[in-house]
Amino acid sequence: MEEERKCCHQKKTERSEEQRKKLMNRLRRIEGQVRGLQAMIENDAYCNDILIQSSAVNAAMNAFNKELLSNHIHTCVLRDIRDGKDEVIDELVATIQKLMR
Repeated sequence: MEEERKCCHQKKTERSEEQRKKLMNRLRRIEGQVRGLQAMIENDAYCNDILIQSSAVNAAMNAFNKELLSNHIHTCVLRDIRDGKDEVIDELVATIQKLMR
């Protein structure tokens, strides 16, 4: 039992079915866009066309990150602050800094 706790100490976020479905749908659309990029490369598409499609993938990932970050702040961060776990603020700042690279 003790060893079981050691290996399973990772943080988790429980999401509503609606939230999970919304995030998964976004990721599936992005996956389709990336496959489209792969096909463009395989078919020797014009560089400019590939760059425009790549930019669309970046925009879609940014939208996904914004959605997930908003949910994280409204749930996980808020909960941890209310529980007196102020270190979550440093974690959030570090995450935002990574997203802004």
